[in-house]
Amino acid sequence: MSRLVWLAAGLASVAAGVATIAGAQASTGDPAKGAAVFDDRCSSCHSITDNMQGPHLGGVVGRKAASVPGVAYTDALKGSGLVWTADKLDQFLTGPEKMVPGTAMTATVPDAAERRDLIAYLASTSPKAQ
Repeated sequence: MSRLVWLAAGLASVAAGVATIAGAQASTGDPAKGAAVFDDRCSSCHSITDNMQGPHLGGVVGRKAASVPGVAYTDALKGSGLVWTADKLDQFLTGPEKMVPGTAMTATVPDAAERRDLIAYLASTSPKAQ
């Protein structure tokens, strides 16, 4: 191959890598903004440390759904088999009843940026993150 072809291939590879990094950064939320979203949208039913109407959400990222002791979960959520990854939380917060028909959770976070921020905040409360 000529030097020009090698150079073009190398530049294309670098550009693809930069685009991937930029996309990853764009999908990463801001935990500080997420704390505000949590206070505004979630704190009437959830706490980070204590069970309320809903389960505590500290450490929720990576946790099996319906696994907090002492919480009266719906059969739908108990039988969902979900593990709360960032992707699953994003999907659930978009439409809980669409994802798990019969869940008691009805609140949504329709704005994608707010969901990213909220999930980043929830991830920061995980035991591994502390």
